Amino acid sequence: MPGDSTREISVPRYVQIADELARQIRAGTLKAGELLPSETELVERYGVSGGTVRKAVAELRTSDLIETHHGRGSFVKAKPPVKRKSSDRFRRSHRKAGKAAYIAETEQAGGVPSVNVLYIGPTEAPADAAERLGVALGTQVLERRRLYFTDGVPTEVASSYLPWDVAKDIPELFAENPGGGGIYARLEEHGHALVEYTETVVARLASKQETSLLGLSPGAPVLHLVRNAVTEGGRVVEVCDTLMAADKFVLDYRIPAGD
Repeated sequence: MPGDSTREISVPRYVQIADELARQIRAGTLKAGELLPSETELVERYGVSGGTVRKAVAELRTSDLIETHHGRGSFVKAKPPVKRKSSDRFRRSHRKAGKAAYIAETEQAGGVPSVNVLYIGPTEAPADAAERLGVALGTQVLERRRLYFTDGVPTEVASSYLPWDVAKDIPELFAENPGGGGIYARLEEHGHALVEYTETVVARLASKQETSLLGLSPGAPVLHLVRNAVTEGGRVVEVCDTLMAADKFVLDYRIPAGD
């Protein structure tokens, strides 16, 4: 009857399936870190098409209950995001303590961190890094490229670019492990006292190559963060270009309110 407020609203089947799976996750029937049933299993269980199942899984991703890794499947989220306190993570006292920021933050979030060094050596400075370093496009710089993991899952990839005239006199910068406190500690030991870090953050969708590298779902969001490390003399001695899986991190900034 027109205007009948008691008429039932039809809920799409994929939403019903997503709701049921969400209840199983919250109840612990599907445990943290557990692989979600495959598309074929869910099609058979619920008697629906593959397209309906894919929509249901997408709903779970949107609700931040699961994460999908390329070639591996979808997993119930196991750990909270790593809280990245940019106002605190580069303090000199932390460097003296000898633990790199990523390692400390990941452990604090309850994860097991690891790093895979992809490349260390000379490279031509890409456009943005060259501009930030104040050198001509294509100038030789030292690149340190790393892939970071939490509990065996890739979470970010970072390339550090350092001026060659600075890096060539610091042999530790060419080693996979530059020592306690990381490259910033080595720079300061060689007279490059750091007074400021500036960061630019852009949110966007991952490219196909980035999706493969970080094991993300197609069209997953990423954070593209670029940082300058600046000395007392105002020189940028490192540009760190980092791509982060957006759902794995919380960026926490402290901004002074002074004049």
